[in-house]
Amino acid sequence: MIWKQEFIELAPLPRGFHLVTNEIVAQAPDLRNCQVGLLHLFIQHSSASLAINENADPDVRGDLERHFNVLAPEGADYYQHTAEGVDDMPAHIKNVLIGHSLTIPISDGHLALGTWQGIYLCEHRDHAGSRRIVATLQGRW
Repeated sequence: MIWKQEFIELAPLPRGFHLVTNEIVAQAPDLRNCQVGLLHLFIQHSSASLAINENADPDVRGDLERHFNVLAPEGADYYQHTAEGVDDMPAHIKNVLIGHSLTIPISDGHLALGTWQGIYLCEHRDHAGSRRIVATLQGRW
């Protein structure tokens, strides 16, 4: 069993749900040489999330953004944490609801995602910077 770890940097993206599977694969630690294993992804931020969902129809990503904006609206009068802008507290709520990590099986050097699945960076801030992900690969070479 071998363990490898890398930090993946994703360029700043606008608010929304973004398909980042190719960027993750390009920067993942030695993925191509892993016969069987697990890739664990952990985003080091509390105002963005990681998810797996539809990779073909971009309407899904737009619908998710609109739905989560209803679940965690900006400017709610019951928020106390407002010092970092009206989009910050809703971003924290969305992070808790969606999550900060994923574990994906690896098979013959590839992510064992379903045909219509992809990895999303869920950016919850209006003007976020780059995002950093810890990618830990455990497997057999």
